[in-house]
Amino acid sequence: MGRLKAAPTYESLLSYVGSAFRRTVHYNDRMAGHECYHCKQWVEEGAPHDCWTTTEAALTKDLSDDLRDAWERLRDTASSFGDQRIYASHNSIMFSRKACYFFVRPKRSCLEIAVFLGRAVKAPHVKRVTPASKTKFAHLIQIKHRDEVEAPITDWLREAYDQSDALGARSGPGTKAPALKRKTGPTGRRTKDKDGQRTKNGPRTKNQALRTSSSRSGSSTKSRRR
Repeated sequence: MGRLKAAPTYESLLSYVGSAFRRTVHYNDRMAGHECYHCKQWVEEGAPHDCWTTTEAALTKDLSDDLRDAWERLRDTASSFGDQRIYASHNSIMFSRKACYFFVRPKRSCLEIAVFLGRAVKAPHVKRVTPASKTKFAHLIQIKHRDEVEAPITDWLREAYDQSDALGARSGPGTKAPALKRKTGPTGRRTKDKDGQRTKNGPRTKNQALRTSSSRSGSSTKSRRR
């Protein structure tokens, strides 16, 4: 026979109930809040939290001297284009007319720039090109020194500024991507073969039509004989 377990004491039961109560209270406290979508921090209910809104000074305060000089030259160059809105959002500094035409993401080793153009540019300065919408391409550029803030990068910034409103209008909700045309045969049915062979829904060739008519005539002759 197995050894009988000793009955739990009053102190052990009280300790168990107390730990369970603390776990329940902690769980309820965690439920009365939310996890920030951006920084993944747990925010208790009613507690102030705003990790999205920031300032230019906060994003550029840790830049090295070379990157700070590059940032100041880049900002002055973009500001000279004309009316626009420059503001900080999350971890980037946005340059916008009616829509953002480029933004800067300050990093420890470089200034990461995304320029929105109506064409895809291939150049040594461009690290990557990504479609941003139906009409715009985002060009990723890295700047490490103020001497790099010159042509052709400044020319692309000016082009993005000049085309910003037009590209934003063309990429609005009213524009639709052109529909792809499907290949059809003479009767309007879809075909797959280029040599005229019949497909599942395609037209019949001349030989196939003759074979079909001869088979029909043969079947009608047999029915008459019967």
